[in-house]
Amino acid sequence: MPVAALIDNKIFCCHGGLSPTLRSLDQLKRISRPCDVQETGLLCDILWSDPDSSVVGWAPNERGVSYVFGVDVLAQFLQKMDLDIVVVEDGYEFFGRRGLVTVFSAPNYCGEFDNAGAVMNVDENLLCSFQVRFSHLYEFHHPLRVQVKIKWSTLVSSLRTRRAIVPHSES
Repeated sequence: MPVAALIDNKIFCCHGGLSPTLRSLDQLKRISRPCDVQETGLLCDILWSDPDSSVVGWAPNERGVSYVFGVDVLAQFLQKMDLDIVVVEDGYEFFGRRGLVTVFSAPNYCGEFDNAGAVMNVDENLLCSFQVRFSHLYEFHHPLRVQVKIKWSTLVSSLRTRRAIVPHSES
């Protein structure tokens, strides 16, 4: 299984989040596979770290594995890696001025959770839209589809130059 994916060198996709030890995306290519996930380190963090808007920098994750990271960490990562957005795993939710989106694709996870699942579609111009599925019987094309069809590089460029942008709701 892939550890992460990169879409058109602008959209970074992973299961969990970021790692304080991730300095280059080439580090991910050098992870030997197959492998066991250790309790600490780059692979563990990519799989299990979480964004947290109440944190500045890095903090221990309350789940007892990896870290949580703040909007500042995300902004530095996007700028350093020249990326537009990070995509990580109840539907979808934006974080850090839409610099990260959580996409949970399994509705009613394990038959135990009453969560929504989502799919993020990326077109040839890197415009993103979402489909939300509340159960295996019902699918909903999110009405915010047009509102989230933003070219991420334009948004990030605007944020980097600190021009005022009024974002839509974070969730």
